[in-house]
Amino acid sequence: MINIVMDIKNNLINSIKRAINKAAFDGVISFDEVPEIEIEVPKEKNFGDFSTNVAMRMASILKKNPRQIAQAIAKYIDDERTEKVDVAGPGFINFYLKKDWVYDVIPAILREGEDYGRSNIGKGEKVQVEYVSANPTGPMHMGNARGGAIGDSIASILEASGYNVTREFYINDAGNQIEKFALSLEARYLQLFGQPAEIPENGYHGEDIVERAKEFKDIYGDRYLNTSPEERRKALCDYALKKNVEKLKADLEAYGIKYDVWFSEQSLYDSGKVDDVIKTLKANGSTYEKDGAIWFKASDYGAPKDEVLVRSNGIPTYLASDIAYHRDKFIDRGFERVITVLGADHHGHMARMHAAMKALGIDPERLQFIILQLVRLVRGKEVVRMSKRTGKAISLIDLIEEVGKDAARFFFTMRSADSQMDFDLDLAVQKSNENPVYYVQYAHARICSMESILKQEGIALRDPDKIDYSALKQEVEWELMRKLADYPEEVALAAQNLEPHRITRYLLDLAGLFHNFYNTCRVKGEEEELLQARFALALAVKVVIKNGLDLLKITAPERM
Repeated sequence: MINIVMDIKNNLINSIKRAINKAAFDGVISFDEVPEIEIEVPKEKNFGDFSTNVAMRMASILKKNPRQIAQAIAKYIDDERTEKVDVAGPGFINFYLKKDWVYDVIPAILREGEDYGRSNIGKGEKVQVEYVSANPTGPMHMGNARGGAIGDSIASILEASGYNVTREFYINDAGNQIEKFALSLEARYLQLFGQPAEIPENGYHGEDIVERAKEFKDIYGDRYLNTSPEERRKALCDYALKKNVEKLKADLEAYGIKYDVWFSEQSLYDSGKVDDVIKTLKANGSTYEKDGAIWFKASDYGAPKDEVLVRSNGIPTYLASDIAYHRDKFIDRGFERVITVLGADHHGHMARMHAAMKALGIDPERLQFIILQLVRLVRGKEVVRMSKRTGKAISLIDLIEEVGKDAARFFFTMRSADSQMDFDLDLAVQKSNENPVYYVQYAHARICSMESILKQEGIALRDPDKIDYSALKQEVEWELMRKLADYPEEVALAAQNLEPHRITRYLLDLAGLFHNFYNTCRVKGEEEELLQARFALALAVKVVIKNGLDLLKITAPERM
């Protein structure tokens, strides 16, 4: 698993350490300990290929001007890949590499293929990613759509980075919302037989409830008309929940998402795990009684206020089952880290759960939350709330049917989770370079077309290790190779920071550089060495675009 940029950074760090030691040996500088050396890529090209601020970090220790320290270190730098070293600004040391270092990138990519960009930085750490976890009481909305794309992409990126990942959907099939669900279904079922019945004010009024009640009537007729309300509600709820979960699974699979585990909230009650965690919190002094309810001392563990754990009627709150669920994750199933993707309305949930983990003796740093901001669907300049097809609120499956899985997933992963976004429905279906997913996919298809044309001409790529890449002399070629070299680092950073939008943005940049190369540099008809080098470069771009799109579960088409 090759990462040329990381290798260069490590070599530069070693060169800087040697330079500092030489400068100290000659008495130019003196120190007790060298701070951690970080190598960055300057934002502006005229500041070189790589840069370090180590001199500025040493300045506070040495009580000297950072620029003077940088100049002292720079004199002793000796690195075979470096053409020039200079000092800029307050004390940055900038490295200008010999341009031939990028020639190693193309054969490395073509050798590694689908493994290019993969790494083992995770070292097999057992990580669970929980996302979507929509209530099984109705269709999935746009928050679920965004969370699905982001959560699933995070899971793929972590897998590519050497983590042992489990994807999980938490089925909220217990508690108040299920009681309301059952009452709503019962009312619709009774209405079908002409009996007076009203849906509770805070119940579910959607057409999907009517549809489930009709289906139930078609199967069971009036069998449950004269049974006890408890028996009738349980039968209706069991039937509708099963059908709704099946629909959730089908819709999510159409979206490219397959879970390893579908975990039932009700199972935590059936197994006694909710009662067990309440007993544990009582035993360790993390609860108290007030107004007949049992309260969790969340404020003792850093949360802004205490929370009800068991209501005065003896029924546990959602918080109780959620604490039991997380203890099951960490203690019973042994996840080393848990990542949960939640909607914007769950912001207060983080402090409660971190407090609960502290109370259970679990390091709260092991529980990470990604809070999604709101999505607006727009068409033209108008906000869209209803589906043209159904006349109802737009669901995940409506979105997929209108713009396609690829566009939906690409658009939702284009921005960081903590930013609000407008999803342009018209743009998502355009077959033009204005449409970002089309722009990236078209780059891949263009290369496939080039490969097919050359094959028809009897032109095949030679052994990539035997091609002379020094024939690639134009700036557009060098920029493209340089971008290809960055890919493994981008995947690693996306994994470390849980930022799939890094991959989407990278692909857009890479596609732009390739389209520029394609329009500037001819392949067919060039002399043999240049043809082979450019052909290999294009195929390397094809590999990386496909690898990146695979991480996002987006198709890499061969023709468009």
